[in-house]
Formats: sequence, C-alpha cells, structure tokens
Amino acid sequence: MKQKHVSILVPAGAVALSCIEGPFILFNKTNEFLASMGKEPMFNVQLVGLNNEARIYDRAFSVKPDIAIDDIDKTDLVIIPAVNGQMNEVIELNKGFLPWIVQQYKGGAEVASLCVGTFLLASTGLLKGKKCSTHWNAENDFRNMFPDIDLVSDKIITDEQGIYSSGGANSFWNLLLYLLEKYTNREMAILFSKYFEIEIDRYSQSSFTMFSGQRTHQDEPIKKAQEFIEMNYQDKITVEQLTAMLALGRRNFERRFKKATSNTVAEYIQRVKIEAAKKSLELSRENVNEVMYKVGYTDTKAFRTTFKKITGLSPLEYKNKYNKEAVVL
Repeated sequence: MKQKHVSILVPAGAVALSCIEGPFILFNKTNEFLASMGKEPMFNVQLVGLNNEARIYDRAFSVKPDIAIDDIDKTDLVIIPAVNGQMNEVIELNKGFLPWIVQQYKGGAEVASLCVGTFLLASTGLLKGKKCSTHWNAENDFRNMFPDIDLVSDKIITDEQGIYSSGGANSFWNLLLYLLEKYTNREMAILFSKYFEIEIDRYSQSSFTMFSGQRTHQDEPIKKAQEFIEMNYQDKITVEQLTAMLALGRRNFERRFKKATSNTVAEYIQRVKIEAAKKSLELSRENVNEVMYKVGYTDTKAFRTTFKKITGLSPLEYKNKYNKEAVVL
C-alpha cells in the first residue's frame, strides 16, 4: 500500500499541545505496529509550520516544525490542531496556512480539524455547505462567526467529502481512530485503542455538554426572557407569558429569540430543565422520578425522551455514569 504523507500543522499563537502530539503518536506508533508484523511503515509524519522556526507554547514547550509549508508540494492528510485565544486574532496569526490548506485539498489531500481547530478550517471556506463539529463550549462563538456552516455540535466525528472534524478536547482521539481504521483496517484501530486504552466507536459528545445559554448577543429583551426562564424553569412557562412580560408581538419575539440564542423558546426551556436535571442526577441522592418532578416535568415518557435526545443517555444511565453514589433504582 502506498505510504501516506501526514502534515500536522504547528500553528502560531496558543495551541492544545495534545492535538499536535496525539496524531504524531498515533501515526508513528502505527508504523511501529506494522513493523512488528513484518510490514512496511505506512505513514510519513511531518510537523509543518509557516516557517521552520520553533514555536513556544505555554511558556515552556517548544515545537519545531520539520518543514515549512512552502517546501511541501503535496501531502495526503492535513491535521489542524486546536488553537486557543480570541479566534479572530488566532485566524489572523495563521492566515498564511489557509490558502495552502485549500491548495492541498484541491490537489487531493484530506483535511481534519481537531476540537476548535474547526475555526481555522472554517476560515478556509472549505466547510461551506458542509457539516462540522467543534468543542461544545465554542458552539455559540462558532455559529456567530460562521452562520452559513452546518454545525452539528453533538457529534464527535464528521466526515464530509474528505474533510473531517472532531468534537471537543480529547474526543479528537476518536476521529484519529476513525481515520486510522479508514487508512488501515479495523484490526489496527482496535489494537491502537486497546494499547492506549481509548474507548473506540464513540460518536456523540452530548453527555459532556454543559448548557449555558448564548449571552453574547445584544438583544436586551431576549436576555431578560432567558433570565426569566432560568429562574423559573420548574414552572410551566409559555410564549404568551414571555411576550406579555416584554410587551413584544409573538412572531417578532420568537424570531429574535431564535436569532439571539440559536434555540427556539421551547428548545431553550427544555435545555435549561435538562441541565438542571443533570446537576441533580450528578450530585444528589434523588431518584429519577424525584428529579423529573423537581425540574417541572410530570410526564415520565416525555422527560426520558427529551433527556436522551439532549444527552445521548437515559436519565438512569446518566446517573450511573456520573454519580459516584448512584444506586440502580
């Protein structure tokens, strides 16, 4: 099988070092596994910078690129690690990578962003009309910056015509395993996951998401509605109640609410209720029904269905996973 050239970007500014080290380890360790089987190495892995100068991260860690982008004619896979800081500034610092990434993709390379590396990937224009994921905590910022991109923030892995993205933080390992299986086989992906004790075939980050409503908008009446919902989620709240309180017409209010929060009013109320339920299931000794009534649900089926839709787990599964004193009820 033809050897694949893997280019791991070494960005300017702050970066999540694990997102550089992780793919470097995965593809090089796979070469070691292959060698132990008497097979040829499959991956040529290089750290790639805007130039050859070492980058210092977190004041202590130096990463020196093997090669500059201008010295690479063709690669097979571009890895964009998670970048940190004010995203507009981060994108500006790394804008030199963007045309090179586009050029490589058009030349046949695949491109994978890890965690909030999606912001750099989105800035290339390659995600237009495609789905992507990112860290759940960056969802609101991403939607504001790239409203025309289909963000599926519950997903850990997206695969769109050779353009990949991963969910937040360490979930990038699941995307790397996905790519490893694609480039080699299932057996190799399982071997790597067992060797490094990484849970394979994990596709949702919903159970990790902590909902805190989008507040970066400037629509003050909508902020008041959000505050009212968050203070009174145990009660039955209607759109009519909110519009009367704010002296707004229903259609105008619902349009502004969705624009400001990326949720309908009903979705927002559900998210707030379920977030409160999650906290109780994590920290209290209350059973599922007690938690359900506490957050304002009276229909057991509706509560369980909504909870699973938002978190990917049933209330009992969530309690057993996160509450160390959980008792199967």
